[in-house]
Amino acid sequence: MASNENINIDHLSDKARHDYALVLKAVDSKDQKAFAELMERYRDSIFFMLKKMVNNTDDADDLTIEAFGKAFNRLHQYQPNYAFSTWLFKIATNNCIDFLRKKKKNVMSIDNRYNNDDGDSLMIELKSEALNPEQEAIREQKLIIMRNVVKKLKPRYQELIEKRYFQELSYDEISKEMDLPLGTVKAQLFRAREFLFNILKNTKESI
Repeated sequence: MASNENINIDHLSDKARHDYALVLKAVDSKDQKAFAELMERYRDSIFFMLKKMVNNTDDADDLTIEAFGKAFNRLHQYQPNYAFSTWLFKIATNNCIDFLRKKKKNVMSIDNRYNNDDGDSLMIELKSEALNPEQEAIREQKLIIMRNVVKKLKPRYQELIEKRYFQELSYDEISKEMDLPLGTVKAQLFRAREFLFNILKNTKESI
């Protein structure tokens, strides 16, 4: 991000200027309150937009978290040529389009994608219909690899991944079974996916 002194923000609305001030605090001072306020200001609108696109509450929840994660990882790249909200919605929309495109393919995928700083998307194959013998063999191999990777996580993360992706329980069901607040389940699953991605980046196995 260029120095704030060299950037003209006269074209921005008051709301967009406030967002930009929060971005500067988040980037320059690592101000956690600034991150939290940015998320609070746009979480609901991002969620409802994504829900309309995917027509699924759980997917919309996951994609909302991913959108903010991706935006916050790249926050230093934001330039106020246009409003922060425009930039954020573009990230969320593009990520959702990628999700829908991949979902249409005849592949088995973990229901969430984790995007790294380069925009690469992690896809771990788990579900499919009408598989031929070769596809079924590939599926089984991927499941074995996936389970081996999951074993490298802490026990609580292993349990969450098992329930969400292998047993295919909803967030509400996991919350009740593990006696955890719904928000905690979602936050810890996000962390678990992040750890999985980091492990997979450094493994010779491909999924």
